[in-house]
Amino acid sequence: MISVEGLKVEFGVKPLFVDASFVINDKDRIALVGKNGAGKSTMLKILCGQQKPTAGNVSVPTDCRIGYLPQVMILQDDTTVREEAQKAFADITRMKERLDQMNQQLAERTDYESESYLALIEKYTTEHERYMMMGAENYEAEIERTLTGLGFLRSDFERPTSEFSGGWRMRIELAKILLQKPDVLLLDEPTNHLDIESIQWLEQFLAQSSSAVVLVSHDRAFINNVSNRTLEISCGRVIDYKVKYNEYVVLRKERREQQLRAYENQQKEVADMKAFIERFRYQATKAVQVQQKIKQLEKVVPIEIDEVDNSAMHLKFPPCLRSGDYPVICDEVRKDYGPHTVFDHVTLTIKRGEKVAFVGKNGEGKSTLVKCIMGEIPFTGELKIGHNIQIGYFAQNQAQLLDESLTVFQTIDNVAKGEIRLKINDILGAFMFGGEESDKKVKVLSGGERSRLAMIRLLLEPVNLLILDEPTNHLDMPSKDVLKEAIKAFDGTAIIVSHDREFLDGLVTKVYEFGGGRVREHLGGIYDFLRTKKITELNELGKADKSLHGAKSESAPSKVQACSGQTSGSQPDLQPHLAKTMSYAEHKEQQKRIKRAEKAVKESEAKIERMEARLKELDDLLMKPENASDMELVTEYTTTRQALDEEMGRWEKLSEEMESITSN
Repeated sequence: MISVEGLKVEFGVKPLFVDASFVINDKDRIALVGKNGAGKSTMLKILCGQQKPTAGNVSVPTDCRIGYLPQVMILQDDTTVREEAQKAFADITRMKERLDQMNQQLAERTDYESESYLALIEKYTTEHERYMMMGAENYEAEIERTLTGLGFLRSDFERPTSEFSGGWRMRIELAKILLQKPDVLLLDEPTNHLDIESIQWLEQFLAQSSSAVVLVSHDRAFINNVSNRTLEISCGRVIDYKVKYNEYVVLRKERREQQLRAYENQQKEVADMKAFIERFRYQATKAVQVQQKIKQLEKVVPIEIDEVDNSAMHLKFPPCLRSGDYPVICDEVRKDYGPHTVFDHVTLTIKRGEKVAFVGKNGEGKSTLVKCIMGEIPFTGELKIGHNIQIGYFAQNQAQLLDESLTVFQTIDNVAKGEIRLKINDILGAFMFGGEESDKKVKVLSGGERSRLAMIRLLLEPVNLLILDEPTNHLDMPSKDVLKEAIKAFDGTAIIVSHDREFLDGLVTKVYEFGGGRVREHLGGIYDFLRTKKITELNELGKADKSLHGAKSESAPSKVQACSGQTSGSQPDLQPHLAKTMSYAEHKEQQKRIKRAEKAVKESEAKIERMEARLKELDDLLMKPENASDMELVTEYTTTRQALDEEMGRWEKLSEEMESITSN
């Protein structure tokens, strides 16, 4: 399908890769692997025609359609989710318009026996058959199936795309590419913005798709489940393994061992020939044999050994104080944002030394509960933090708080203590800051690089409760292995919010599932949780939980809804009661007070919604490299967050006042 011959790419003195040749066949599922900076994203750009190689050819058939999902793209915000997804069917839409025009001509014309009329009928019939073969009648169902598979609710379909975060808008772009059904799919880190359920849906979609797939991902479980072939970019060469990722890891190890044995044997033969030549160089009786050995020695082609990325290393957290037996205890914790209840009745206990995972669809409250634990936002219920707790918290926006005037090395040197200071360069190398990268100023780092640097700082601080919110999004596989090993050896307690199954596997012993306004505890590791979910059809149970949660909110409305008059029947029940116990004047005054209270609550809720929307926009802006050093955005984010917390407190007081008025 796509043929690559003698490809060479140079950026400066050292080429990324040379003489790369391979073919992408129908239904290939190719995992493109290699360390960061090896040229994986560059290869995808060359395959889709966005970048030209220094030398070599990429042959793509004229009728071959390519769908490319980059890591970063320009997103438009002038349509709804459904309208944006419908752009994938632009050809079908144009064909429908042509058919409508021809149908109108057939209805208006009366020259039924003319050749042009018969030709129009034939053209209409052919176009209509092609239209039906393209599945035009079912494309709306395909749009809904794809969007729901990627985590969107049906109520999201008519919302403007501008209301969604950058991660959700990337999902819309992924949906558009999948709906186009290209012959070749080029996906660069498609799982970075997906939760576990969406990743599983994407796995199944790709398994059933007729498209060839070339995939770059740091999610080991995902690429192993999807791939049937692995292309490794290493030491400037592209090596083709006709197996899935896990088998490739074994074959690569065997290949290197064979190379080492062959190299050792060759070196021994070379040494023996040199020794023979030196021993008999001046003996006339051995002159012929000596010349033969010299010629053999000249013909020896040195065996090359594949380089291995040895940047990964062992790393341990520094010693810390012993915490209390129960670092986190939640009892009937609830969090509301305006009329929306994020979660309710959260009761859980995390013991000292436990490693637990928070999983669930985006927007179900994982990061919200983390913020409650950190004391960043108000909530109802009881949440106790144990004795002697020292929290180490990693979140995306914390990367913006690094000192921009320091270099990468200075940033780490300032927090490193004791013997670990002797290993700073090794640590930086393990997290892709080796060599000259360590001398870069923080202000020139991209958002992803800042996140990695913030993670290194956290690894060196003496804490006994780790809270990590999506820590692996900007790490490659060796770096994730370093982090995973460090957390496993960590003596304290860890709460990990992540969608990376391979990272969580063997690391956590308990999983808390967020969904439908509830938090459910599952004992065991992440794959125990996923097996249970499949056996009990948890996807269907999740939907049932949502409908049950919705029914409950209708039959037993929350305090906010009842007080603000959003539930039907609240006012009619109130009217007779007031009429019996009050005079007409008192009743009228009471109604005015209720209306004023309702108006104040609604205005407060509107402010909260506006500030939350702005915070989402600022989050997206701060994750872009060009805005990473914009302190005005950081300041606005901080002040908006403070204003939101104050407004939430004001809203709670207004709600209590309104409840007091309506109950009197």
